Parts: sequence; structure tokens; C-alpha cells
Amino acid sequence: MHAIVGENGAGKSTLMKILYGMQKPDEGTITVDGEQVTLSSPADAIARGIGMVHQHFMLADNLTVLENTVLGSEDLYGIGARARRRIKEISDAYGLGVRPDVLVEDLGVADRQRVEILKVLYRGARTLILDEPTAVLVPQEVDALFANLRELKAEGLTVIFISHKLGEVLSVADDITVIRRGTTVASVDPGDVTTKQLAELMVGSELPSPETRESTVTTTAMLTVEGLTLRTHDAEHGDRTVLDGVSFTIHEGEVLGLAGVEGNGQTELIDALIGTRHADAGTVTLGGENITRWVTRRRREGGVGYIPEDRHRHGLLLDAPLWENRVLGHVTEKPNSNGFWLNPKAARSDTERIVAEYDVRTPGIEVTAGSLSGGNQQKLIVGREMSHAPRFLIAAHPTRGVDVGAQAQIWDQIREARREGLAVLLISADLDELIGLSDTLRVMYRGRLVADADPATITPEELGTAMTGAASGHLEHEDGPHRAASPDTPDERPAAGSHDGGEDR
Repeated sequence: MHAIVGENGAGKSTLMKILYGMQKPDEGTITVDGEQVTLSSPADAIARGIGMVHQHFMLADNLTVLENTVLGSEDLYGIGARARRRIKEISDAYGLGVRPDVLVEDLGVADRQRVEILKVLYRGARTLILDEPTAVLVPQEVDALFANLRELKAEGLTVIFISHKLGEVLSVADDITVIRRGTTVASVDPGDVTTKQLAELMVGSELPSPETRESTVTTTAMLTVEGLTLRTHDAEHGDRTVLDGVSFTIHEGEVLGLAGVEGNGQTELIDALIGTRHADAGTVTLGGENITRWVTRRRREGGVGYIPEDRHRHGLLLDAPLWENRVLGHVTEKPNSNGFWLNPKAARSDTERIVAEYDVRTPGIEVTAGSLSGGNQQKLIVGREMSHAPRFLIAAHPTRGVDVGAQAQIWDQIREARREGLAVLLISADLDELIGLSDTLRVMYRGRLVADADPATITPEELGTAMTGAASGHLEHEDGPHRAASPDTPDERPAAGSHDGGEDR
């Protein structure tokens, strides 16, 4: 297991695309099993036993999991019963929990991740390239993934692993290569370096901490959600409730952290808050005004900022230049428009400001968003949203796929806006980030808020346990080993948003 680390734009993803035949190198050689090879396409790479799981997934939304898996490899196991059996064998062997007949568009980010890994294994890859594979996984899922990767390694497979989570890199890698601005700057043994030293090799600075020391929470409620319920219908499950009586309040200057395994209602909650889906019951109040029936544009104009969980699907137009992406979601607001007309000159000028202030590394604002690295795309989105002085910010995985330097920058921006009274709903798979930035923590499980915790005392392991539904109520330490309060303890109290504290336990 060989880890590749480096800051955003260092060339990690470009290097992986070359190894997967998606991009041709101008110079240099690639040798597989002692033989020099030319990889002109992904088909060449697959034929050589190289498989890649991209940071931004390469799946067809309108096809099922089975159809995505067999696409391009129909000659291996056909497209019917044999293929289905093989998918189930792989899924069961590596604990992927994949459902063959579900449409990919109905899956959350973590489930899409598993489908991508399944695709690679289905094709019989002997060398796996994993680009940020743990970005949206909770600790237990990360441990399971790493256990699977160790099994693969024991069977003779090679894993090339890109990650910005340096603790994970040190725990699983056999070798580490550090690249900076397209050049190898160090090759190290994991036993010889600390996370701090590795961060300094990458970006020349210490590993940042998300910890927030001072409290800025006021008594003024900015966002109040009461009894939010949302039902949906799909072919596999029929009618089901995806949000069940969710209630919470976020005050000015407060960060409410929401923990939960992907697919437990977080995405639907975001949709209901941003206005892309209307709830079947319940109310949403912003700054004392009922916005439950407001359309998305009006919510945006009213001060709702949004950092989406999937920047490619919901945050950017990849084929459009940066200045046009700066306009997205804020078309009717200054400086993007002046009354009825768009103002491209002012939008371009403000994009230049965002690029400078948020250290978006780009040749210019006329290049397409798709030409930037993932971390620089994220910095552009954060800069866009913070530029409109939101009153309430939905931040879904705000530092996913960004390097340690960019992480620190985004955390600082959220802290600064929080000091000025911003209310934030923070959804993240990085539990250290969630605990470090949040003033209040809630756990979401099967569409309900089932537990709450104090960020000052909770550990990532305890929070991860609650996310699996194994603990509810108020999570706190007891004497001896740290652990979450058991549902049977007398001091248990109902979770925020519950009907009577009697959630699934």
C-alpha cells in the first residue's frame, strides 16, 4: 500500500489519470510487472490489471448499480444472473452492502463510493488506485475499508492511496511519496515521520486543528426547525419517511454539527432547508420569519448560504469559466447583477478578489471550473458563499478533498463568520472537524435526531458508535473508559426533535 500525498494542485490526480490511461504523459516511462507499457486509454489500464476509484465518481445516475458495474465489461459475466451473483459475491466478501437494482441517482455519496470500489474489483484489478477513498466515511466504515484493503494486499494486490487525512496515511501505508507542484520532494517510511512532519513536507506548515476555543453563541435564534417531516416514494421501498419530526434551533454565532452515517436523512434535510424539496409537515423559520414555502431563490436572497456535499453535481458548472461559477446561486444579487441586468464586469472583478483572498490556484478566471483541482474548486465555492454575508450557512462536507492548508483557511472563514453572528449547520464525515468546530452536536439516524453530545467531552469513537444507532439520548462520559450513555441509564433524556425519546434503539 503506497500513499501519495501533497497539497491541492500538486499533481496527484493528474498522475493517477496518467496511470489509468486517461491522460498521456509528455515524457517518462511506466512499467507494470517489469514490462514498460503505454497506456492510451482506461481500457489499456484495465487490461493491465489497473483499476481506479476517482475522487469525483464516474457513474451514470440514470442506471442501476448492476448496470453501472457491468457497463463496458459485459463480456466478463454477461448482464444478467451471472453478473448479479458475482456482484453479490464481491459485495459480501468485502462488506460493501451494495444493492444491485437501486438507481445510482438515489444513492448518497458513501454508497456511490462503494459502487466504484465494486466496479474495480469486478473487473479483476490487481492494482487499485484510490483517490480520497475515506473522504465521506465514518471511523467504523474507514476501519472496515482498511481491513478490506489489507485483505486485498495479503492476496497480492497493490494499492495506491491518495489521502489528505495524514493520520490514516501513517496507519495503513507501507511507503509514502510526497509530491509538491508536480515533483517528488520526498519518499518516506511511515514509521519515520509524524503527521506534523508529513504536513510540513507537503505544504511547509504545521497540521491545522479544527478546534474552536471561544464561544460566540448568542440567545438570538436564527434558524428554527419544528417537526420537519418528509416522505418519499421509490420503486424498491415504496412509500417511506426520510425525515421524521426533526426539530432543532441554531442561534446567531452557533455551529450546530450534525453527525450521521450517509443515507440517514442528511441530504433530505439539506434539500428541505435550501428549498429544493418541500416538507410534508413542519416549519422552517429564519430570523423570525416563516420560510417554509419560500422557493430556493428567495431563501438565497434572504441570507441562506450553501456549500453542497457534492460540488460537481450541485455546486459548479464544470464547463463554465470561474466568473460564471461565481454568479451561480446569486444571480439576482450584487455584484453579479444590477437590477434587471447581469453585470459581467463586476462579477469578473469580484471573482478576481475571491481567487486572491481564498488562494484559488488558477491561471485566471476565464479557465473552466473543471480544469481546477478538487480543493481549488472547493475554495471557489466557499469564497462565493461567504461573499454574500449569509445569515445561515449550510456547510456539507466543507473540507472534503482539500489539503491541510486549505482546510485551515476554510475553518478560519467559518470561525470568523461565526464571530460575526453567522448560524451554521455543519454536516461532515470528518468527526474531528465536526467535534472541533461545533458548539452543539446532534446525531441523525433513520431520519430522526436520536442523540446529542457536548463537543468538549465527546470522542470520535463515541460519536461514531451513536451514528450506527447503538447509542441514543444524551451522550456523556462515565467513570472509567469513555463511552456513550447507554439507553438504559437513568439520566437519559429524549433527543432533540424526538416525539417522546422512544427512538429505534
